[in-house]
Amino acid sequence: HDDRTAPSFRNRKGRGPHKGRFDRSRRDRHRGGQSGSFSGGPGPRSRLEDTDGDVTMSDGSQDSSGQNRTPYGRPSRKGEGRFERDRRPFKGGRGGSFRGGERGGGGGSGLGIPHGKKYDKKWLLTALQNICSVPYRPVQYHVDHNRAHFYVDDLNAANALHKCSHKITDTDGYKVEVHVNNCHPPSFVMSDLKPEHLEHLKQCMAKRFDGSQQALDLNNIRTDPLVSQNVEVTLNRKISMEAVIKIIEENIPELTSLNLSNNRIHKLDELTELVTKVPNLKTLNLSHNELKSDKELDKVKGWKLVELWLNRNPLCEYFKDQASYIAVRQRFPRLLKLDGHDLPPPIGFDVGSCFGSDEIKALILRFLQYYSIYDSSDRQPLLDAYHDGASFSLTTPFSSQNPSSSLGEYHKDSRNLKRLKDPMRFRLLKHTRLNVVAFLNELPKTQHDIASFTVDVNTYTNTLLTFTVSGVFKEVVDGKSREPTMAFSRVFITVPAGNSLCIVNDHLFVRMATTEEIRKAFVAPAPTPSSSPVPTLTAPQQEMLTAFSQKSGMNLEWSQCLQDNEWDFNRAAQIFTQLRSEDKIPDVAFIK
Repeated sequence: HDDRTAPSFRNRKGRGPHKGRFDRSRRDRHRGGQSGSFSGGPGPRSRLEDTDGDVTMSDGSQDSSGQNRTPYGRPSRKGEGRFERDRRPFKGGRGGSFRGGERGGGGGSGLGIPHGKKYDKKWLLTALQNICSVPYRPVQYHVDHNRAHFYVDDLNAANALHKCSHKITDTDGYKVEVHVNNCHPPSFVMSDLKPEHLEHLKQCMAKRFDGSQQALDLNNIRTDPLVSQNVEVTLNRKISMEAVIKIIEENIPELTSLNLSNNRIHKLDELTELVTKVPNLKTLNLSHNELKSDKELDKVKGWKLVELWLNRNPLCEYFKDQASYIAVRQRFPRLLKLDGHDLPPPIGFDVGSCFGSDEIKALILRFLQYYSIYDSSDRQPLLDAYHDGASFSLTTPFSSQNPSSSLGEYHKDSRNLKRLKDPMRFRLLKHTRLNVVAFLNELPKTQHDIASFTVDVNTYTNTLLTFTVSGVFKEVVDGKSREPTMAFSRVFITVPAGNSLCIVNDHLFVRMATTEEIRKAFVAPAPTPSSSPVPTLTAPQQEMLTAFSQKSGMNLEWSQCLQDNEWDFNRAAQIFTQLRSEDKIPDVAFIK
């Protein structure tokens, strides 16, 4: 929707984009009140009208940051138009008016910029300041749907900003509108935390901090007597969260576990700052909050989390099944626990893999969680990985005499165009995602040796990515793998699908493994991160873990191989030395 209409439509009675504003003016005059516009200010007019003092937006002044903001929740009332939304009180407002004498200028107002989402925040605010006759301080700038909003606590500044409407021209040649409405200020403007309040908050956080585990429990902090009786601390408000972040940064930057459950949090913007300030965080509890989209997690994906809690958030309702819910792991590749449940171990790859670029590599690594589902007892969730019109084909080495019985399950469906004729060649090609996954479910259950995987990118453009995955596997019968070891090579042709990939063509080649491949397959695994994160350890175990990390050079996550060796330091050290000499410990174990 775009309200950029020609001037000829704006005066049609009861029609056109300004209807809400005209209706409001008539209603306010009937009540004896004033309209949302300041008296004497310019009335509504077309963006196509020109005025003196235009400020033109340069082509290079925008970036993608202004276009990718996560909007606030959609309005719950049906039938609200753009202008009806503008008349609602500013988000975060409280009862009572913002009267003169409390702030300079005698009051405050909320500013709305239609289509403000497409503008870079810095450019927009600077352009307004350059032509505004009164200096102003924007408060709580945010994007709601397609509009940008902020608050100013000076009525004179608000009046001056309103006069800037239609005086800035964007790169598309349209005028930037500025809408103003008198409203209550955001709550934190009225109640900035004073030094004594910060001290109460700091004491409360100190009481909730477990130094032996480096864990901070802020669950439902607003009800804690230390703060509830002295200051209002609500972590879904910017000022409260920023105060908490500052205290963490200054006092416990080595934090490894943070519990933010039951705090009515609906966005994670402020936590973005904490990612760099607390780099060692491994456990994050966001359960029982009001997060509506898993895209909020993009703001904290810089953390190398091993445990995450999201249950009892509205976002959980949007996942079709457990497999799609587990896909949040794509943002946190080291994640071992989700909502307290163990996840399959993260996938590692052979150093011979070729990805083309770091961006392509990250995309394929996320996609290859495919094999954790393929090796499960139910391959039906793979439906989400395929395009509706996807096709699949299978081939094996041709043998005219007694094909290997081990490849029998695959050989009967092998498709070799050199030897097959119609209609067999068409029958063996599986078409549509339903038929593809139905066929995959008929193939023998498998266990792939993830450590044997090599990945090569064949082709990539903005709209197409083709790559080959090779490795070895065994068939699984009654829950146990059996000989012989087989090798495979699989070519995926994919197209972009949001933050992931969608398969349009899948070709699988299966053969018997060579002697060398069998020798290297399914060897004793290198130490892997324990499924129990660091914060659950006792103080002596934590000390032992730190000592092992220092002596071995491995990070804390991988040093938890101590737990796999029943906390026998010497035995774990011997196994480490042996595996290290055999070059079986991946480089990721030494990244701190």
